[in-house]
Amino acid sequence: MDKFKNIFTTSQDDEESATSVTAISDASTLSWSTRIKGFVICFVLGATFSILGSSLLFVSKKGLVLFAVFYTLGNILSLSSTCFLMGPMNQLKKMFAKTRVIATVLVFVMFILTLVSAFAIKNSGLAILCCILQFLALTWYSLSYIPFARDAVKKCFASCVE
Repeated sequence: MDKFKNIFTTSQDDEESATSVTAISDASTLSWSTRIKGFVICFVLGATFSILGSSLLFVSKKGLVLFAVFYTLGNILSLSSTCFLMGPMNQLKKMFAKTRVIATVLVFVMFILTLVSAFAIKNSGLAILCCILQFLALTWYSLSYIPFARDAVKKCFASCVE
């Protein structure tokens, strides 16, 4: 784990400078290895739920509803897995930063709409549409963490439309 941790740290004049990883390590009660394990477990569970939901899509008449529920739960678990790496408060601060607040709200709205369409409305077509919109919202949210990625996607779509 120390080798992995050293990737994120730098040293100046034989003194380690305080980086975000060491600051997070000091502020958290979990060790770095425990946080990595928690992240991996939560992310793998999220991916498993999403894959399970996709396989349930073709099982029965209720397969579409089960797909929507498992897909949404998988995405929520995968998104929350990053809380292990940076802590829940830091994660919330980054999620609701000025550059991604709209994308974050849109992701949460799509989570809620997907579950409402699956449970309350019981409309499988609407649930599938919400899952597609949820995927697009999560993609847009994820692109906000990559510098200039959203601009590149906008330019790509603009050139395709022209």
